[in-house]
Amino acid sequence: MEKVPLTRTGAVRLEAEMKKLKSVERPTIIRAIAEARELGDLKENAEYHSAREKQGFIEGRIKELESILGRADIIDPASLSGTVKFGATVTLVDEDTDEEKTYQVVGEPEADIESGKLNMRSPLARAMIGKEEGDSIEFRTPGGTRSYEILAVKFI
Repeated sequence: MEKVPLTRTGAVRLEAEMKKLKSVERPTIIRAIAEARELGDLKENAEYHSAREKQGFIEGRIKELESILGRADIIDPASLSGTVKFGATVTLVDEDTDEEKTYQVVGEPEADIESGKLNMRSPLARAMIGKEEGDSIEFRTPGGTRSYEILAVKFI
């Protein structure tokens, strides 16, 4: 099985999500299913079918989280240095608009572009990997080619 790289912060967040699903969401949905069963005919019981669907989602997510955490390779970015790689926090400037952005390169399970966590398999991250401060990068987006300059690479 392939190892899944995670930062300590990402692993803690996934463990907290799994704990919530197991201790809060799962018991809640079990109660909802029991209540819906008491309403009678299950064939036409929308509450029952909705609760069963939600239960399937919760159980699937728990299995997914258990798999990810079981294969996790926890990496401490603070112990790394050098060029851009997993765990690096990179500050970029768009060469066309002079807009600055900061991203941390992380594994797929903890990626969240809204909070600046960039999937290491994304086109932007792949373009940055192996580069260092002062380098320019180009990558294709659906809207065309974008150019950035790497202003800073930190491992925090």
